[in-house]
Amino acid sequence: MRDTVKEHLPEGLLNAGRSTLDWINRVPEDLSAAVHPWRVDSRNKIRTFHDKYKGKRCFVIGNGPSLKNTDLQKLKGEYTFGMNRIYLMFPELGFPTSFLVCVNDLVIEQTADEMQNLTIPRFFSWRSRKWLHPAQDLHFLHTTYTGPKFAQNAARRLWEGATVTYVCLQLAFYFGFEEVILIGVDHSFVTKGKPNTTIVSEGDDPNHFNPGYFGKGFRWQLPDLDTSEVAYSMAKQAFEADGRNIVDATLGGKLTIFPKVAYDDFF
Repeated sequence: MRDTVKEHLPEGLLNAGRSTLDWINRVPEDLSAAVHPWRVDSRNKIRTFHDKYKGKRCFVIGNGPSLKNTDLQKLKGEYTFGMNRIYLMFPELGFPTSFLVCVNDLVIEQTADEMQNLTIPRFFSWRSRKWLHPAQDLHFLHTTYTGPKFAQNAARRLWEGATVTYVCLQLAFYFGFEEVILIGVDHSFVTKGKPNTTIVSEGDDPNHFNPGYFGKGFRWQLPDLDTSEVAYSMAKQAFEADGRNIVDATLGGKLTIFPKVAYDDFF
């Protein structure tokens, strides 16, 4: 009966129904993110970043193996977004990224002490309040798995798009950056399996710049590259509609959404 009804309903009405149901399911978390004192404080702090870097460029640094062949010393003095466990590189690099963003529950849960003790502006999912507590440079973002959109106001809800890189792009837009350069976004994983499946690493990590990134015993989720591409396309459209651009300088990267450029040409 349900399938018969679906066959006779306009697609637009079906999509509206799905969207309404999705919104209803999000209501408890949306309300918490709207009124909780920690989120209110974060929202106020996030607003101070709006257009703060207008007209400038930034680098969004993925964590792919290609970083091992990228001269990251050239980024000293540049505005940079780092993600997840990029801080494992800081001692060798000699300087931190300008910002750190992490929205994956498994990563945050297993590295909460490390994340909490960093001293750069950090942006985490609102769900991370289970493991992290407020700090001067720590911001709770209201990110969700559902409700696809490109948020132009980072103080409100952001769709994760199955990749923290997409969250970085929404933040970069809100911060006012004119040009975003991707590096280390290899968009390719040696480990295969059903997207979003949680697995436990059995040894060295072949998918990131550091073999200990998701080392033995670390729980992590297999990537959903198809959903990520949908998100990236939305980011590309939003930036271009506003006269801004995103380019991809990843060495050997497999992502085809953004124009390819040579990393060294920026210096």
